[in-house]
Amino acid sequence: MYNITINGKTTLKTELDFNGSKVTGTSNGKSVEADILNVGDQQYHLILNNQSYNIDVIKADHAEKKLVIKVNGKKYSLDVKDKYDELLHNLGLDNIAAKKISDVKAPMPGMVLNILVTEGQEVKKGESLLVLEAMKMENVLKSPADGIIKKIIAQKGTAVEKNQLLIQF
Repeated sequence: MYNITINGKTTLKTELDFNGSKVTGTSNGKSVEADILNVGDQQYHLILNNQSYNIDVIKADHAEKKLVIKVNGKKYSLDVKDKYDELLHNLGLDNIAAKKISDVKAPMPGMVLNILVTEGQEVKKGESLLVLEAMKMENVLKSPADGIIKKIIAQKGTAVEKNQLLIQF
C-alpha cells in the first residue's frame, strides 16, 4: 500500500499491481484498471477509464521517494510513502532515518581552488561548499544534507589527498 501526496495537498491511498502493461488495484477504495506503455526514455502512455494520458517523468529521487511528473503537459510533485514509512512515522522514528553528517572529505586527490562557505554558515542539502580541481577538471563539492558549518579545515590553494577532511559540520 502506498500513500501518494500530490502537490502537497491531495493524498491517494493506493494498492496497485503491475503485470506487464496492465495495472490493477485500488485507489482511495475504488477499483482501478488501466493499461500503461513505456513509449520512450521516462515517457509513458496510460489509458484509464477510456481516457488517454501522456506521462513524462521529469525527476525521480528514489532515496527521498519523490517524483516530479508531467501529465498531459501539467506538472505534478508526488511524495510517496509506503507502509514502512507510515509505521516509522507513527512510532516517531522517521527522523532517525535522516542521514547525520559530521564532515566532508575529498573524494579524490586535488587542489582546493575556492571555498564557497564560511564557518558558522547554515547550508542546505545540495548547496555548493568548495571547488576542487582534480585531473584538470573543476569539481564542485556540495552539501550532502542541511547543516551548519562547524569548521573549515581546507585552505584555498592547497593540495589535498583522497579522504582528507575538508569541512566539519
